[in-house]
Amino acid sequence: MFRFLISMREIYLYWKNQNKRDGWILKTIFYKRGIEYFRNFVSYINNNYRNMKKVICSEKAPEAIGPYSQAMEAGGVVCVSGQLPIDAATGQMAEGIEGQTRQSLENIKHILEEVGLTMDYIVKTTVFLQDMSLFAGMNGVYATYFDGSFPARSAIAVKALPKGALVEIECIAIR
Repeated sequence: MFRFLISMREIYLYWKNQNKRDGWILKTIFYKRGIEYFRNFVSYINNNYRNMKKVICSEKAPEAIGPYSQAMEAGGVVCVSGQLPIDAATGQMAEGIEGQTRQSLENIKHILEEVGLTMDYIVKTTVFLQDMSLFAGMNGVYATYFDGSFPARSAIAVKALPKGALVEIECIAIR
């Protein structure tokens, strides 16, 4: 913000020196309109930055199995779609709740690495379980992927998951 103000001052001084005769006109325009121009500029930057969306795709994570992206980034917020426990290299689903949880979290990790983030940037996760009796096994593996401060989390039991998976995990990360 201060950089913009300094450059505005430099522009004003340049114009003033170039137009000694008309300097008072520029001074009046600059000071009366400067704040308005600055607010419009900040508003323009904020609105355009918020509207910019970027598709994130990692070759180390399985491709989306439907009409959606692996992840999207907008305004510094990265939303990762639910990750099934499929190994991208083999196309096979991991075995057991511990293996499936590990693979889902590895997929999330690979997607975040595409934009230079780590698991530490995650602020919210949602875990979908085929049955709540699987919660303890999932929780044990889940805890190993985060250092110290754990993100907010919801765990939900669902009737069924795609491809017969036991777990699916989605998350939100913030730069």
